Amino acid sequence: MPLAATGELVTRAAAARSAVVAFNIITLEHVEAVVAGAEAAGAPVVLQVSENAVKFRYGRLRPLARAAAAAAERATVPVALHLDHVQSDDLLRQAPDAGFSSVMYDASRLPYAENLAATSAAAAWAHARGLWIEAELGEVGGKNGAPPLDAHAPGARTDPAEAHAFVTGSGVDALAVAVGNTHAMTERTAALDHDLLKRLAGALDVPLVLHGSSGVPDGELTAAVTAGIAKVNIGTALNIAMTGAIRDFLAARPEAVDSRTYLSVGREAMAGEARRLIGVIGTPRTGITS
Repeated sequence: MPLAATGELVTRAAAARSAVVAFNIITLEHVEAVVAGAEAAGAPVVLQVSENAVKFRYGRLRPLARAAAAAAERATVPVALHLDHVQSDDLLRQAPDAGFSSVMYDASRLPYAENLAATSAAAAWAHARGLWIEAELGEVGGKNGAPPLDAHAPGARTDPAEAHAFVTGSGVDALAVAVGNTHAMTERTAALDHDLLKRLAGALDVPLVLHGSSGVPDGELTAAVTAGIAKVNIGTALNIAMTGAIRDFLAARPEAVDSRTYLSVGREAMAGEARRLIGVIGTPRTGITS
């Protein structure tokens, strides 16, 4: 089916008091696994390409984007493309022609006033070209090899009043919030601040996004969706599934050299994890079309 629009999927999920899952993709195996997992779950999904993934692919956005778009168009469920954690204005400007309906513009590393100014400019540019735009406020941390963030440190979490002013001033369509979550966690031990999340949901009239969800236990994820999260970003969990499956396969078969044998095992493991997580989040199976 035709590419879905991220904004429509998230808006419909939010109206249903649910969430859509957005998986970060790096390889073609990631793309195929996520689509297979979503089809098995009978639910829509978002394929995300991060700026880091673009750097890994020799700085070229279109090859992976075109592969993702081709897989999405053959899918039996709605699939959208989202450009994630963009800091480069040059990369931002490549999004529309590469098939993306949405972008997460990340100026959260900057002081508040500079974040607001940069995000406002990005939002104006994106909206003029029909792009749905997400931003981040607070310190989710854990990106680009940064040392682990103390998600419970003073000032790390998103302040509701500041978030309201930021969304109003920038004009973004969704906001990624820091409520005890951290990127790139390999253990599922994150404890979310659900009271803060409820206050953020009450203060804002745009969908909330949870980054760093791989480190959040199942029960915490379902509670976060109940409290107002409408988009759940997951990346590391797929990589853990893929790497673990391939490691086990090669340990049992050290003579294996055909990459198809172990990549297929890794792809299957990712598809299973994608399906499982979509089930945990509870993305609606019906009533959502492209």
